[in-house]
Amino acid sequence: MAKLAAARYGKDNIRLLKVDRDSKNPKLQYVNEFTIRVMLEGAIDAAYTHADNTPVVTTDSMKNTTHILAKQNPVSPPELFASILGTHFIKTYDHIERSYIHIVQHRWTRYDVDGSPHDHSFIRDGQEIRIVDAEVHKDGTIKLSGGISDLLVLKSTGSAFYGYVKDEYTTLPETYDRIMSTSVDAMWNWKTLENVEAVRMAAESLEEGYQSARSITLKTFALDDSASVQATLFKMCKLILASNADITEVSYSLPNKHYFEIDLSWHKGLKNTGADAQVYAPQSNPNGLITATVTRD
Repeated sequence: MAKLAAARYGKDNIRLLKVDRDSKNPKLQYVNEFTIRVMLEGAIDAAYTHADNTPVVTTDSMKNTTHILAKQNPVSPPELFASILGTHFIKTYDHIERSYIHIVQHRWTRYDVDGSPHDHSFIRDGQEIRIVDAEVHKDGTIKLSGGISDLLVLKSTGSAFYGYVKDEYTTLPETYDRIMSTSVDAMWNWKTLENVEAVRMAAESLEEGYQSARSITLKTFALDDSASVQATLFKMCKLILASNADITEVSYSLPNKHYFEIDLSWHKGLKNTGADAQVYAPQSNPNGLITATVTRD
């Protein structure tokens, strides 16, 4: 006999861009572009087991709700908007027990014209995205996570890798100076907040947490005399935890982006290895993948 063990449904890939205008100078504008997923849980089993759509809040309504609440509420920081949106569903519909909001923020950066930031012109500076997840419970409590993804970084020196296991399967030579590159995926979890008003009160801290985590990631990557990706990753996590007492856990996923020296000695003895290396071959697959989660003691 079959039994429904779990059920969740919603609307994915809801796209929106909101323009906010400065109250004193309407030409000074701010933009936020999101891709949003809304998922709901609750007393919805009948829609699956008895073909009864009575409990179904349509996914089209979820899309409409998202657009309307974006018009009526602040969308920055995205942690706040995710909490507002998730709270709406558990408060509006008695049979909905939990909502899950996933927001991807696409990066638009104001750019300079004649040496000054332009009031209303922006550039998409790379594929990096900001991520927010909100899990809203029926009692109003909210679990928030923030993160960054697809942040592609590279440094041309300041990285080594040596002292690892060597056996009959090992061909990798030790190196004391190499190119280090990765595409950063990082997530951090916040202490559970009592309700959406608590999130509203914490909005400034949530934004600072994101800015600080991103800055720590970039600064540590640049300045750490890296013995390995693992060691650098752990330093990033420790620094993020130290930067904000309300962050409880930090995770990274760092794939190696390999650049290998090209031996050109076959051409008239041309030196291009070791200290003489300048021309490298970018590699794709396979690649190392380094992950970890760091929590407080």
